Amino acid sequence: MSHIDYYFSVFSPYTYFAGLRLEEIATRHGAQVTYRPLDLMALFDRTGGTRPADRHPSRMQYRNQEVTRWSQKLGLPMPNISVPVPNAAPASYAIIAAQKAGGGDLGGLVHAIARARWAEGRDIAEEGLIRAALEANGFDGNLVTTGLFDGAIAYEKNLEDAVAAGVFGSPFYVVTDTDQRFFGQDRLAFLDSYLGTCA
Repeated sequence: MSHIDYYFSVFSPYTYFAGLRLEEIATRHGAQVTYRPLDLMALFDRTGGTRPADRHPSRMQYRNQEVTRWSQKLGLPMPNISVPVPNAAPASYAIIAAQKAGGGDLGGLVHAIARARWAEGRDIAEEGLIRAALEANGFDGNLVTTGLFDGAIAYEKNLEDAVAAGVFGSPFYVVTDTDQRFFGQDRLAFLDSYLGTCA
């Protein structure tokens, strides 16, 4: 059985575009997934990336065109691509706590938070939003507060582990058994094909 470390930021538009395809692929191939939300801006700083606010306008203009194209292609609405960058830590802590608790739909939780950010333009740091997303996906809503300490520790560890594993963006998929790495939601088909060769 293959194992995938899934590194991502809940506020990346490309995490949103990934939807539930990773979960479908993992189910098809009997792979296990560990969800590892991390601080994407710190990851950029550590791995030679550039924060969006510091990128050349030409790069940001192209990025905006690209996310519009992907939104249309995947049928995932993105009415406002310029909403402020949120504090991703609280939602990330809740995802980490939910994974530890088990019993719910973790992929659904991640997508619900990303959808709230990109399709609805909501502040994903709001406790009520995170609580509702937890409960809608079969988790205890109180994890939004009870999971803070463990979540904060794991969030920092995920960043360190990501750097060590060669991760530099979001979403990023690492097949830990073989150290095969796949960057971006547009590489999920490659991940799918690769896992098919591991059967």
